[in-house]
Amino acid sequence: MPTLISHAAVPLAIGFGLGRHRIPPRLLLAGVLAAIAPDLDVVAFRLGIAYADAFGHRGASHSLMFALLLAAGASPAAPLLRTSKLTSFLFILTAAASHPLLDMLTNGGLGVALFWPVSDHRYFAPWQVIEVSPLSLRRVFSTQGLAVMRSELAWVWVPCAVAAAIGMQIRRGDPPAAPGESSLNDRRRR
Repeated sequence: MPTLISHAAVPLAIGFGLGRHRIPPRLLLAGVLAAIAPDLDVVAFRLGIAYADAFGHRGASHSLMFALLLAAGASPAAPLLRTSKLTSFLFILTAAASHPLLDMLTNGGLGVALFWPVSDHRYFAPWQVIEVSPLSLRRVFSTQGLAVMRSELAWVWVPCAVAAAIGMQIRRGDPPAAPGESSLNDRRRR
C-alpha cells in the first residue's frame, strides 16, 4: 500500500483542481477520509483475521463495493458537506475508489479484492511502480520507508500536483501553455 498520507493525494488534487466552489472544504476533508478509510482494515490483524481473508488487509474494504457504500452514505450528508447529493456521491466514490487503485500499483502484498463480494480474487495492475509501504510505523521511518516516500513522490504526488495545477489553470480560463510558450493570461498582461 502507499502510505496513508499518499492516499490523500487524489482527493486533494481533485479538490484543488476543481476549486472550493465545486469541492467545498468539508467535502474535501470527507474525501481525504474516504481515501484513507480502506486501510482501517489493518485492525483485522489485531482481531486474528488473516491478511488473505476476505476481511483481511486489502480485502472487502478495498473493493469497489466498499467505495460505493461510502459514497451512498455520504450522499444524505450532502447538506453538512455543503454540496449537492450528486457531487457528494461522485467525489466520495472517486476518493474511496482511488485507494485500491493506487494499492494495485504497488509491488508487494497479495493484491486487492477489487470486485468483492462477487469475487475474492486479488488483483494487481500490470505495472507495479509504487514501492509497497511497510505496515509497521517504525519501519516507515527506515531506509525502506525512504524508498517508499521517493516512489510515492514520483508516482503519486507529482502526477497529482500536475493534474491539480492544470485543473486550476483551466478553471481560471487559462489553458496550459505548450512548452516554451507563454500562457494566454501572460500574453494579455503584456
